[in-house]
Amino acid sequence: MSDLPRKAMTRTAKLAALPLGFAGRATIGLGKRIGGRPADVVASELQQQTAEQLFKVLGELKGGAMKFGQALSVFEAALPEEVAGPYRAALTKLQDAAPPMPARTVHDVLAKRLGEDWRDLFENFEDKPSAAASIGQVHRGVWQDGREVAVKVQYPGAGDALLSDLSQLSRVARLFGPLIPGMDMKPLIAELRDRVKEELDYALEASAQHAHAVEFADDPDVVVPDVVHQADEVLVTEWLEGVPLAEVISRGSAEERNRAGQLLARFLFAGPARTGLLHADPHPGNFRLLVDDGPAEGWRLGVLDFGTVDRLPEGLPLPIGTSLRLALEDEAEEVLAILCDEGFVRPTIKLDPDAVLDYLRPVIEPARVTEFTFGRAWMRAQAARVADPRSPAYQLGKQLNLPPSYLLIHRVTLSTIGVLCQLDATVRLRDELLEWLPGFAHPEQTETA
Repeated sequence: MSDLPRKAMTRTAKLAALPLGFAGRATIGLGKRIGGRPADVVASELQQQTAEQLFKVLGELKGGAMKFGQALSVFEAALPEEVAGPYRAALTKLQDAAPPMPARTVHDVLAKRLGEDWRDLFENFEDKPSAAASIGQVHRGVWQDGREVAVKVQYPGAGDALLSDLSQLSRVARLFGPLIPGMDMKPLIAELRDRVKEELDYALEASAQHAHAVEFADDPDVVVPDVVHQADEVLVTEWLEGVPLAEVISRGSAEERNRAGQLLARFLFAGPARTGLLHADPHPGNFRLLVDDGPAEGWRLGVLDFGTVDRLPEGLPLPIGTSLRLALEDEAEEVLAILCDEGFVRPTIKLDPDAVLDYLRPVIEPARVTEFTFGRAWMRAQAARVADPRSPAYQLGKQLNLPPSYLLIHRVTLSTIGVLCQLDATVRLRDELLEWLPGFAHPEQTETA
């Protein structure tokens, strides 16, 4: 039996204690300010301590707690450096690690789902997990036909743990707001809850992964390992060797960072165009950079974990590319009209088109230039701009709406930008948009092509 349901009370207690810890530190901070300590210094100390406690608790738990931590981790680049620095290692560790499930439990799951003779399916199976995630862990093995494989085994009771954790976290979501400026935590947690059922279904994941594997089978830039076998709570895929993106972030060369960033941007836009599916879990633990002795242009991006996808049969929505192109052409009224038509502006709200364009300009700058260097300073500036109650961007942002059909696309795009900023990657984003984003190329260019 997994430790997830058995220790449900302990898990709930740890999560429930988070707001009490935050409140206690706030009281201590008030005392320090009364005692003469500068308010900004005290605030920075409290933010750092709060973040350290939060990610320590999330890192100790699987289920929804870890999934929430992974979702937050891609936004690390938006944090002020004096806060981000001390716990960056603990934060990014969430992207690749969790406490392992006992070998006996793994064997029980495999026997239940693959049959008592499950070992006959493998030439070799390693009991020690090679990776762990929010709902399962991965073991390395050799399939009966000699292929090296990754065996993903779901934690028993993972579904209940996910829902319980996310329900608990949603009650205290407002307390996490200061950690990521401009990020509303409650919709993020609600959207994670909506995806739980789908992610627990390994048949859906196998279907999405196989579709990508077939489409990218001969691709020079992207590698997706194919599905070898699938059963309830067990998914066997081809093994993929490569440098984890978390390692590229922490100690990669400029060449590795730039190539990884370029391919990550390419996959974000090419995936929906080629498969009708959007890979919706873009944290670094799901990517590998396949480096060889040749030039960087030949290095490829390996993509893992298709448990969460957005189904977009027509690719990314045409209004995204059209409005982005029109914004770059300074067509303010046309941009506002599209935002109104798509539901980003409610019918009762009246906005100045030029103000909307001013709000968008800094964010769309990477699409205006031939190449753009994503970095933490740029990300922090964008986050601060929309989080400062005194700024026009903050006031305008409060009047905008995010339609449900765009929610996952929005989160995936923001998350990918967060990873690009962690990479400090110089990316030719405009090239990818022209190639893959419907509506971005000018109609005359499309007709010529």
